[in-house]
Amino acid sequence: MKLSNLPRLGRCPAHALILALTFALLPARAQDWAKARLENSPRHLEWVKVKHGDREVACFLAFPEVKEKATAVVVIHEIFGLTEWVRGVADQLAEAGYIAIAPDLLSGAAPGGGGTAELGGSDGARRAIGSLPPAQITADLHAVVDYVSSLPACNGKVAVAGFCWGGSQSFSFATHSPKIRAAFPFYGSGPEDAADIARIQCPVYGFYGGNDARVNATIPKSEALMQAAGKRYEPVTYEGAGHGFMRAGEAPDASEANRKAREAAWKRWKDILASL
Repeated sequence: MKLSNLPRLGRCPAHALILALTFALLPARAQDWAKARLENSPRHLEWVKVKHGDREVACFLAFPEVKEKATAVVVIHEIFGLTEWVRGVADQLAEAGYIAIAPDLLSGAAPGGGGTAELGGSDGARRAIGSLPPAQITADLHAVVDYVSSLPACNGKVAVAGFCWGGSQSFSFATHSPKIRAAFPFYGSGPEDAADIARIQCPVYGFYGGNDARVNATIPKSEALMQAAGKRYEPVTYEGAGHGFMRAGEAPDASEANRKAREAAWKRWKDILASL
């Protein structure tokens, strides 16, 4: 639905309520195509709970159909939480031959102890994600890495990737984990402290949209910090693509720039994973 097609509603409270409800439904509709893809997947998909301390983190797990043990990828969700699109990314990684695990880092954030699904949509997820303690996020990701690396089907190699908010978290987690083989931040900013950067022990491969000045303004500092610390950081910017192009480029109504960026980014991502 385009804004230009909406009626002029003035100040009528009833009409305002209808408009608000309409926009609340848009993210759900946008996930319909992602849901359909999951429902038609031939791969083994399951939910697991990863426990550490008094926390349980709900995780979506996708297995590839391969003969040998596989490398695993931890997929960190956007600011909208663990949506069907993020689960779809996990399934596509499994299609490419990798074990993929997508933790719901909002586990326990909803009333009654629920997670993303119980937060009432993208607005609720955005509000809750801003209050997550950084130490809790790091502990959750450590536990997920330990869990997936110990699966009998895993070869022990684990990489971490994330999108938007999750992109920043994937870069940040690289400063905390010596176990991961690579970090793949998609349109997320990097750590700003040289001491944090110095702890990174894996290469960081960045993916950015050309029309995303807010995030792209942080790339030069990340490059300078990583170079000064002798770390490997390889950012690639896809011209014409916007923030969130991996999701937007997969949608049925994707712009040509976002679609091409997504295809190029997937190829690069899979090529790097194959080399780990």
